[in-house]
Amino acid sequence: MFGVKLYVSPVLDLYNGEIITYTIGSRPTYSLVSKMLENALEHLPENHQLLMDSDQE
Repeated sequence: MFGVKLYVSPVLDLYNGEIITYTIGSRPTYSLVSKMLENALEHLPENHQLLMDSDQE
């Protein structure tokens, strides 16, 4: 937007398509992803089983 590139790191629930959480940053850094994971884990119930997958090859 306005010539600025932004990176989005989302967590998507593949069962219902809901976006659980996301972070936005100006660069694809480790802190962008780690903050997204911290936010996702805070939103999950304590006994929830989690499977994380990446679209990275």
